[in-house]
Amino acid sequence: MDTQHLQAFVAIAETGSFSAAAERLHLTQPAISKRIALLEEQLKSPLFDRIGRQIALTQAGQVLLSKAILILSEVTAAQRAIADLKGEVEGKLSIATSHHVGLHYLPPFLREFSTQFPQVKLDLHFLDSEQAYYEILQGRFDLAIITLALEQDSRLKSHNLWHDQLHFVAAPTHPLAAQQNLQLADLSRHPAVMPDTNTYTTQLISKLFETQAATLDIGMVSNHLDTIKMLLSIGLGWGVLPKRILDSELVILNVAHEPIMRPLGCIHHSQRSLNNAASMFLQLLQRDQHQPLPPTHQ
Repeated sequence: MDTQHLQAFVAIAETGSFSAAAERLHLTQPAISKRIALLEEQLKSPLFDRIGRQIALTQAGQVLLSKAILILSEVTAAQRAIADLKGEVEGKLSIATSHHVGLHYLPPFLREFSTQFPQVKLDLHFLDSEQAYYEILQGRFDLAIITLALEQDSRLKSHNLWHDQLHFVAAPTHPLAAQQNLQLADLSRHPAVMPDTNTYTTQLISKLFETQAATLDIGMVSNHLDTIKMLLSIGLGWGVLPKRILDSELVILNVAHEPIMRPLGCIHHSQRSLNNAASMFLQLLQRDQHQPLPPTHQ
């Protein structure tokens, strides 16, 4: 059974689309369709029901999916293990990272790593932290460097690298900006601009509001902190942002609360051995854990 055919099958099953799968695998849609046709011919069973533009796994497809994921994972592990026997740091290093971490923390480390190990091909993907967790669990990336979950999945290994201090902020013209000794209940009277409610950051803030029986009124949503910063700067609400990205466009609100620390770090699958490149990159991150390299400004 050809692993390229299985890759196409898994990509379609996970994206729900032949075109999206083709984009993921950097192939044309006819090439993807041909691989599925050959796989269905080999298995003598249809793998997808095609109803208009919608596709769904057949019963045979459902049976094959978990097996295909396992087969591809084992093939990748075997390739890594054989390559690592040489003791050389080479091959591909696939990393998933959130936009905030990728833009404001990783650049110095990526620069140093690529200088030390130019033979490694860096494969960097920007995803929401929650999506990156899922992708690591599926074995698609070597490492994810993201906001850590409030509750860690037992299948993952987690390395705490930094703490992002979060502040309540708003534009200088916002009504809350001139007030002193604010309570969370005072913020409840004004809409907030926050990441989506299923993100780890908003879950953290929601729990804080719950402890004081205050209501978190989210008026607008964006998962990109730099977008939130822009929306706040023009007075569309108050928000919570890392100290690292604050500037004169926003003011820190005088809210009575304990410091809010958001853990940032690296995760990888506990049952997937790290290749030499991933191990060296993780060592680089951990070496400067307590004295991180200076932030990179855009």
